[in-house]
Amino acid sequence: MLVDLLRTTTADGLRLDGALHSANPAPSRRAPAVDVLLCLHGVGSSFYGSSLFAAITPRLMDAGISMLWANTRGHDSVYTSHTPSGPRRCGAAYETVSDCRHDIAAWTDLLRQRGFERIGILGHSLGAIKAVYSEAYHPQTEVACVIAISPPRLSYSAFGNGLQSATFFESSLLANQSLEQGRPDDLIEVSFPFPLLITAAGFIDKYGPEEKYNLVKFASRVRSPILFIYGTRELRHGGDAFAGVPDALRGLPDDGQSLTVATVPEADHNYTGRHEQLNDEILGWLPTQL
Repeated sequence: MLVDLLRTTTADGLRLDGALHSANPAPSRRAPAVDVLLCLHGVGSSFYGSSLFAAITPRLMDAGISMLWANTRGHDSVYTSHTPSGPRRCGAAYETVSDCRHDIAAWTDLLRQRGFERIGILGHSLGAIKAVYSEAYHPQTEVACVIAISPPRLSYSAFGNGLQSATFFESSLLANQSLEQGRPDDLIEVSFPFPLLITAAGFIDKYGPEEKYNLVKFASRVRSPILFIYGTRELRHGGDAFAGVPDALRGLPDDGQSLTVATVPEADHNYTGRHEQLNDEILGWLPTQL
């Protein structure tokens, strides 16, 4: 599969890399609802590491949609970025999720400069949270829609009252001890929500009592049409981050927003063996919403 390797620089000086997979030409085909999908990976992954993007891209390209697999600053676990102000440690261990607004703005600007007019954002897992968060609080005029694949609900109250509450509070205690000692950038090894290397400040940013990234709290702010997709297997076995989320999203107040929630039968978080059904949901929704 031939790709164009792209590079952009965010407003705060970080270089990000990605790969543009151009749509397959088909002159007789009806024009797709979007020209391109900006694809945002999950926690610690990267544009070159997402098996989900690799699986769904060929069919979407055949439908006339270009696919930009894009790094956010949270790609991989830890790396050093060389910025105008000097070296900076980045990666999933160091990211502040709300900074995704800079990453998405840089990529949408680049896509617009390359002639794309109808831009959609497709995110998976934490990338889906970033897509929804960015469009809720820092919307880009170029963005026509959001496709959020399996975003977890990052809820302090749900985790604190859930089946993993002991593990959650143990990890929270480690983070808070570093903060109280004035060391927010300490790297700590936590076991919630899975074994993870993260700064103390980063853990509280993601999972703390402010619930900054509880998508149920801000999804209704998104003005563009938005599609949420979950796998029924991940809903059964994904724990407190997924339990009841589709119903909570469906129950949000209707303020004239186009919000759709779909499920893929027996799909896990990575849609193993269910990629065609995932594409069915995406392609079936796009023409009716835009």
